[in-house]
Amino acid sequence: MSNVRIYPAAGTWVVRANGAVIGESTRALELLQRDFPFVIYFPRDDIAAAVLDASDRPFICDDRGAGVHFHISSPEGVIQNAAYSLTEPTAEAAQLREYLAFDAGKVTVERV
Repeated sequence: MSNVRIYPAAGTWVVRANGAVIGESTRALELLQRDFPFVIYFPRDDIAAAVLDASDRPFICDDRGAGVHFHISSPEGVIQNAAYSLTEPTAEAAQLREYLAFDAGKVTVERV
């Protein structure tokens, strides 16, 4: 059985950084990985690119692949390494290549 399962995320999803909406999507994907909590991935086109600044911190996951982190600019300041994108996904996670996910401990991701 695969360690990574990806499904369309039902409904409309938003991501907020310090209360400010930085993205909204009806095309989000839900990733289930082993026993971890689910992660919502947003299409890059549905996120305000102006708030993202590439970080030097790499993203590495045995199941999903490698990528990069992003800092998010918000009205209250920069949120360090709050988003990430897979630039070299595994075969199992290939459909996530043009998507962004967020650290739920640093920003709010919710279905509306």
